[in-house]
Amino acid sequence: MNKFYVENVTSADKSVTIVGEDVNHIKNVLRLRNGEQIMVVGSDQKNYICSITEVNDDFVNADIVDIEENAAELSAKITLYQGMPKSDKMEWIIQKTVELGVARVVPVMMERSVVKLDAAKQKKKVSRYQGVAESAAKQSGRGFIPEIGDFMTFKEAVQEAQGLGKNKENASASLLLPYESAKGISYTREIFDQAVKTDSIAIFIGPEGGFAESEVKLAEDAGAKIVTLGHRILRTETAGMTVLSILGYLMERD
Repeated sequence: MNKFYVENVTSADKSVTIVGEDVNHIKNVLRLRNGEQIMVVGSDQKNYICSITEVNDDFVNADIVDIEENAAELSAKITLYQGMPKSDKMEWIIQKTVELGVARVVPVMMERSVVKLDAAKQKKKVSRYQGVAESAAKQSGRGFIPEIGDFMTFKEAVQEAQGLGKNKENASASLLLPYESAKGISYTREIFDQAVKTDSIAIFIGPEGGFAESEVKLAEDAGAKIVTLGHRILRTETAGMTVLSILGYLMERD
């Protein structure tokens, strides 16, 4: 069933109106007609099964016929602070980590990042990345479209990560940084087991050249746990997906 995201819909509503780019997709690409069913995901992350009642050039109306809980979201909100890689690797990283359950991806300009972008190019990249995230969310059945944050320096990323989970009472957060000098697998298993019990998780991934030692120290001083992903050296586009896969598996439920 085709899925669309609409913010202003709740379980109290009897119908939904779709506007914007999705209208053209419904009318001219999918060629859906009155009576056909679609799935709408609301801001409450519920799935609304809807029957189309009207299709025109500006909007699509549909009646809500059923409501389902969305089981695609993980129990902890995961933010990936990704060191800016070369080429189009960032789009690949965003696509795959969205499929794996990330809630937010932030491009980070680190000391060893090769790519240098001015403010205008950064803004353009974020817009493009958000489109990639939306497509991946639709394909993977996510309950919301993960956010692509603005470009940050590593210091800004660490400062923001320290504030995760502090916007509500009794919330908790874990900061994780995979690095080659980390303690063994047993220690990392313990850290991951603890992390999935928190409300928010921040993952720091370095660019192709890895982290500078000063960056690792900055993160560690801020409370980040230095973890290992095994004895093999992973590419920057693989490391984040590996952490997401492990955490996602530990958080999945029947």
